[in-house]
Amino acid sequence: MKKIAIIEDDLVVANIYRNKFNVDGFQVELADDGAAGFELVKKFQPDIVLLDLMLPAISGVELLKKIRLEPGLQDLPVIVFSSTYLTNVVQEAWKVGATKCLSKASCTPKQIIEVVRAALKMPPTSHAFDTQITPAPGNRPTEAQKKSARDLDALFQGEIEKTFAESLPGTLTLFRSLLQTIIKADNQIVRLDHICNLCRRVHALTGNAGLAGDRPIAQLADALEVLLRELYEKPQNINPSTLRTVASGVDFLGILFERAGHAPKGYPPAKILVVDDDAISRRAVMFALEKAKLKSVEVEDPMTALHLLTETKFDLVFLDVDMPVMNGFELCSKLRTGELNKKTPVVFVTNLNDFENRANSTMSG
Repeated sequence: MKKIAIIEDDLVVANIYRNKFNVDGFQVELADDGAAGFELVKKFQPDIVLLDLMLPAISGVELLKKIRLEPGLQDLPVIVFSSTYLTNVVQEAWKVGATKCLSKASCTPKQIIEVVRAALKMPPTSHAFDTQITPAPGNRPTEAQKKSARDLDALFQGEIEKTFAESLPGTLTLFRSLLQTIIKADNQIVRLDHICNLCRRVHALTGNAGLAGDRPIAQLADALEVLLRELYEKPQNINPSTLRTVASGVDFLGILFERAGHAPKGYPPAKILVVDDDAISRRAVMFALEKAKLKSVEVEDPMTALHLLTETKFDLVFLDVDMPVMNGFELCSKLRTGELNKKTPVVFVTNLNDFENRANSTMSG
């Protein structure tokens, strides 16, 4: 019997994986922080490790370093989970010896079990949680067995989705309470402590939404988690603007919570337009969009941009304000008069932060 060590501080997620890996014929042990995880690996001697990179006591990357320095563990398969957008952390995990890196927001339990089986050079299962129907040489599963497997899978997924949906009202209340505490904090140390707490709670939401198959919630939580992590690690970036962004993220999660279970499974690629006559500023926006896995069209001339906006429906527009011939406010006003982009969200990217310019941005649409 193959042995798996799961090192994950969210016990809900960890127990779901343990139960399903047990059904699949694995022996499983859990640890909920990095220090306990290292002791578990040495004592339990697993065949493979599932490791969350965001852990208390010792981070996932530091734990992976310790594992690789331990005699006899250099070749132990370690599959790590991280945020989609923490590319620097993922790169560090690869450098110190991760076998495979997975995104919590997009991996289903079935996919994870198949990744584990592949890493252990085991044959794939016909059903992720039922080794009874793994085809032996010359012995293929019957149609009845396949139907039973599908029914079990649907039952399991349905239970996860129901439990997840029931947890959302309490989750939103908790997020809003923590957000108010962060905003009202008059001490930086206290504020950072609450930011860290909210970050860990959002991290848990990412994993739970991924398990439930709710991609919109998982993806937004994934991005919000990274913002909170950056504010915790770089307190100089905490200001009214970034706190408003956090608040907007929490509010939008509330909207997605109301739609939980009814969201489409996939979305067409977004069409995004970036308009800025300054090449460096334009590239900064493009780079941020690339990190968010979004493709965009860049234009430096506002007149060319206006022509595009009259012919093409975009899903999002980024505008500089101070541009030659036509400034961003004028361009925004003109695009609002056309039918194609009358309701397209527009974001101004500018260093003009006074009341007059804020008012002009709102009045221009």
